[in-house]
Amino acid sequence: MGTKPGPAAPFHSVHYVLRVLETVFRHGDGVTDTRIARESGLPAAHLPALLALLVREGYVERLPDGAYVTGDALAVLGSGEARARTLEAKVRRSLDRLRDSLGAAVYVSRYVDGEIRVTQVAAGPGTPAVREWVDFRTAAHASAVGKCLLTQLDQDGRRDHLSRHKAARLTSRTITDERALLSRLAGRPPTAPVLDLQEYAVGTVCAAVPLTAGATVGALALSLPVERAHRLRAAAAALGREAAPLALTLTVQGGRDAWGASC
Repeated sequence: MGTKPGPAAPFHSVHYVLRVLETVFRHGDGVTDTRIARESGLPAAHLPALLALLVREGYVERLPDGAYVTGDALAVLGSGEARARTLEAKVRRSLDRLRDSLGAAVYVSRYVDGEIRVTQVAAGPGTPAVREWVDFRTAAHASAVGKCLLTQLDQDGRRDHLSRHKAARLTSRTITDERALLSRLAGRPPTAPVLDLQEYAVGTVCAAVPLTAGATVGALALSLPVERAHRLRAAAAALGREAAPLALTLTVQGGRDAWGASC
């Protein structure tokens, strides 16, 4: 099985984030946003928001004259156990901050050896996590996380997964027809969040966006009680905007530890 070729959504692609960082790094004394746009190839209209994210995450610093230089967060890109601990803690802080800003439980997941693994969860008393009443590994057809991961596989990879985990009816909204499910997955725009509108569990709605970190197939997701469903699409859009800096941290880590142990 394989992943589909080609990058994810241009603005949220780690490719563009890394190109911007490479440009800033080349100009040690500072570089203007105009030159960053020209050398990185990022559309100028998208650059301000991306630079703002990188400044917030500490990867880039803005000088008083408006030029950009590398930030303190890049100082941890050495090697050893301290680096791993620092970056893992950075991922955890990012998830906690995202949970609080969205008012929703937040999840990181990945597709490993043909199985879905939810690796990190940021939840709280006011933002409860989804109750795993059916093993997430067998419910890819119904959950936002699972569908988002499957959209990043090629058609053979999706068929292989569904041949091992049959699409069972979990609620009245669950799609169980394999042909219909595969058609929906194939037709998903790469920039659109994948939604679960009570397909996995009655009383819960979810959204997920791809989390592309190197060759890893991953997803960043959120869940809300159904009484807050009116907030889902706006929260999903915000989730998508946060995927790039989180994916960058995971790419920088380049290893299993930053993704967290599977739950």
